[in-house]
Amino acid sequence: MSENTHDKLPIRMLHDRVLVRTDSPEGERRSGGGILIPATAAVGKRLAWAEVVAVGQNVRTVEIGDRVLYDPEDRAEVEVRGVAYVLMRERDLHAVAADRFQGTTDSTGLYL
Repeated sequence: MSENTHDKLPIRMLHDRVLVRTDSPEGERRSGGGILIPATAAVGKRLAWAEVVAVGQNVRTVEIGDRVLYDPEDRAEVEVRGVAYVLMRERDLHAVAADRFQGTTDSTGLYL
C-alpha cells in the first residue's frame, strides 16, 4: 500500500491513540543470516516494528510515517478497507525511529 493511500483512510484517531500497519504478517520470518524461522518456533518475548498511519490529536512523540516498536501481545486489531491495522495508545510504544532524528546528538534514530 502506498503512502498516499494512508492519507485517505476514512478514519480519525482520537485522544492518544496510534494506528499502525505491521511490517510483516505474523508467521514465518528470516534471521539476519537469511535462515527461515517457522511460525511454530518458540521464541521469547519479541517486540515488533510497524509504520504509523494515523495519530490522535493528543499524540506528542510520533508522526505519520514513523516506525515504532511495540509489543504484539498487547494490541487491538482493526480492518479498514480490507487492510489489517493495529490500534494502541501512545504510551504502549517502546521506541520511535524516524528520519527527523538524524543529525541530533542521539544518532541512533531511536527515541527511547
